[in-house]
Amino acid sequence: MKEKLFATVILAVIMFYVLPGLAAAETDIPKLTTTKPPFTEGIFPCSSCHASMPPNKEKRVLAFHPDIQLKHGGNWCLDCHDSANRDMLHLANGDLIPFDKVYQMCGQCHGNIYRDWKTGIHGKRTGYWNGDKTYYLCVNCHNPHSPKFKPIKPLPVPAKPLEIMKVKSTVPVVIEEKKLYIPEYDKANDKANEKANEKDKSSHK
Repeated sequence: MKEKLFATVILAVIMFYVLPGLAAAETDIPKLTTTKPPFTEGIFPCSSCHASMPPNKEKRVLAFHPDIQLKHGGNWCLDCHDSANRDMLHLANGDLIPFDKVYQMCGQCHGNIYRDWKTGIHGKRTGYWNGDKTYYLCVNCHNPHSPKFKPIKPLPVPAKPLEIMKVKSTVPVVIEEKKLYIPEYDKANDKANEKANEKDKSSHK
């Protein structure tokens, strides 16, 4: 009798205190929205070309997409793209997902990165810290066919405030298709100043 009464009390506590809190927690979860996938202009929807082509599942060098270089863990096109519906991706279990849900597919192999992405540690997101946010997709930063970042050429160290006045000219440098102008300093003037400073110090000894 006492055991039934105790169980009833516990159930009542759960119903009146715990369950409403869980329901509130569900409604308090910020809305997750993402940016649009960066499709190449004129390439999507894929079905505009592939609808009239029978699927060819043989791994081969692509004739129509020669610019695509697959360097992604030995994966093949149809490991991610669905052969029956070219406007969709598919998960390992066969479920179809749209391209703006690509993070679900990436998370199958990169679970730790997916976890960090959802919490805002990895990648980029905009919005409110306690409200709605817009998440940048994996493919907004990584090329899905070759996701490893290319080495970035290091830039010269920042100039000291006094050195800014000694700029002799600028040298154009192209980095990632962007032209930057690197300052070139008057080294001869620096050496002359160093000698003058040394001479001045010796005259005060």
